[in-house]
Amino acid sequence: MKDALIHFISQFDKFTREEINAIVENTELENFKKGTTILREGQICNKCFFVIKGCLRQYQIVNGEEKTTAFFCESEAAVLYSSYLEKKPSKYYLSTIENSILTTGTRTAEKELHKIYPKLENLINILMPNDYVKSQEHIELLSHYSPEERYKTILKNRPELLNRIPLHLIASYIGVTPESLSRIRKRILTKQKS
Repeated sequence: MKDALIHFISQFDKFTREEINAIVENTELENFKKGTTILREGQICNKCFFVIKGCLRQYQIVNGEEKTTAFFCESEAAVLYSSYLEKKPSKYYLSTIENSILTTGTRTAEKELHKIYPKLENLINILMPNDYVKSQEHIELLSHYSPEERYKTILKNRPELLNRIPLHLIASYIGVTPESLSRIRKRILTKQKS
């Protein structure tokens, strides 16, 4: 099961086999049932996660309504960096959409590895900008595109989400009601048929 993590780290082409094995050996595998809340708003995120199998959702509750801000599927790291690195209360929830298998690592174990393999600190320096870019793209999607364009972006860039994630969560992610998403999908299908 940890082969996915080995493959993920190997793609950065910065680490030796020994360093990759050290990372993998110092992470644990955990199983989470669908619908499990892994982290709640206000808690400190003391683990970093990597999705071996399954799907996670990051969201906030604003005025009593859940607002989805990210999805994490296989071969993606799910880390709430401001909470994890700075030990600040999380502004987000993290929960499973499917039964999931995740690797989990702690900041303490990570720091111990950095003492032995200082180059491993580069992994956070690689992952953080990637996550920042994803966050910026989501903000740009919501602020610069129409709801239909937002949905088309998911169709183009992450079509696998549409087969795995309930449509009401996709609607939340693109900032529309489920009813609006239903109308958008109908319009797109009608255009494709004509």
